[in-house]
Amino acid sequence: MRTGTAPDAPASRAERPPGARRWLAAVQLLAAVLPLPRPRHRPAPVRPSRPEQLRALVAVLDEAVAAQTPADEAVAACGEPGPVSRGTARDCGQQSIAVHRLHARLQDLGTTDPDLVAAQARAVRLLAYDLWMLRASMNLAFTVRPVDRTEAARLRLNGLGRPADDLRRLRDSLRAELRGT
Repeated sequence: MRTGTAPDAPASRAERPPGARRWLAAVQLLAAVLPLPRPRHRPAPVRPSRPEQLRALVAVLDEAVAAQTPADEAVAACGEPGPVSRGTARDCGQQSIAVHRLHARLQDLGTTDPDLVAAQARAVRLLAYDLWMLRASMNLAFTVRPVDRTEAARLRLNGLGRPADDLRRLRDSLRAELRGT
């Protein structure tokens, strides 16, 4: 007996029952006669045009610029003298969530135009700075053991700063380009 076969399995083609030989011959004949199905060619997805990509980018940047005002206020509230309220912590957390969602939406836009890809990458970096600033201000404001150095850094917090202005300028330049198309 051979290993790896069933005890009553035929050892060769000749030992197969006649019905099995006819069935095998029919399958082989059909395989030879019928062509193999061709794979269906699906059309490539249509890429949005440059104006559509620009509109989508400007729409997200509009929301990001609008979200900067409350984020700026939350960061500035962390830098106010005296104890920082729990409401400030809540505001920073909510603004951090909002900016994070916009950051993710901005990354997922899928622009293909090289100029817009560069603008999108710059906007992503600027929003990443806003996220970092919100987290750093919360860390400074709500430290367990404040020391003079961290307290001095906290008191210097007064908002998001120049990167927020850079994001506004980027949005304004893209919006002007959108009006021109």
